[in-house]
Amino acid sequence: MYKGKKVIVVLPAYNAALTLEKTYNEIPFPLVDEVILCDDASKDNTSELGRKIGIQHIIRHETNKGYGGNQKSLYNKALELGGDIVIMLHPDYQYTPMLIPAMVNIIGDDLYPVVLGSRILGKGALKGGMPMYKYIANRLLTFTQNMLVNYKLSEYHTGYRSFSRDVLEGINFNANDDDFVFDNEMLSQIIYAGYDIAEVTCPTKYFDEASSINFQRSAKYGIGVLRVSVGHFLQRMGLVKMEMYKEPKKVK
Repeated sequence: MYKGKKVIVVLPAYNAALTLEKTYNEIPFPLVDEVILCDDASKDNTSELGRKIGIQHIIRHETNKGYGGNQKSLYNKALELGGDIVIMLHPDYQYTPMLIPAMVNIIGDDLYPVVLGSRILGKGALKGGMPMYKYIANRLLTFTQNMLVNYKLSEYHTGYRSFSRDVLEGINFNANDDDFVFDNEMLSQIIYAGYDIAEVTCPTKYFDEASSINFQRSAKYGIGVLRVSVGHFLQRMGLVKMEMYKEPKKVK
C-alpha cells in the first residue's frame, strides 16, 4: 500500500519463462500489494513457473489474444481487485522493476495520474542496445505523434507504464486493438481525455531472451501508430467521432 492506495503490478507474458523469476524477484514488496500475470497462450511453462514463484493471480489465455488483448485482461482484473495504482511491467526483464517506487510516489501523491518509463530520456535506449533502425523510427514517429495529438512526450513506445484507477476507469481501453498498437491507442485516449502524463528516465536492456518484434511487425506497428495519430487529430478537430474516444460504460 502507498498512503492507503492499493498497488498492483501487471505482467503481460508470452513465452517469458526464462526471465519471469528474475523480474518478479526485483519487484519491491511490500510496497506492491498484488501481482497479476497474464499468460497469453505461451508455448513454454510461463504459467507453471508463475505459480511456483508465488504469483497469486494468474490468467491463462488458451488461445493467443495478442499484446493488447493481454493488457485488457490484466487491467480489467486489476480494477476488479481494487487496484488504485496499476503498473504494467514486462516480465522479459527489459525494464527494471526498481523504478516502481518512483512511479508509485508520483501517482500516489497526486502529482500525475500516468507515468511512463522513457528509454529516450538520458539516452537509455542506445546505451541499452536498441537497434539503430528502431531508435530512428521511434524518434520520427514520436515527433509526428507530438504534432498530431498536440502533446509532448519523449516517446510513445515504451512498454513501462503506470496508471491511476481514475485513468483506467475513464478511458475505453476495451475498445482498442488487440495487437501492439494498443499501447498507442491507450495513450491517445489518455491525452484526448485530458489526463497529464509524467515521464521518468528508464534504462533498458536488449538481449537474446528479451522480447522484441521483427522488422515486418515493426513496420506494421508504425503504420498503425500513424493511423491512430491521424485519427486522434481528426477527432480533436471534430471531423470524426470514433468509438475508442467515448467514455466507457460504468460497471455497476
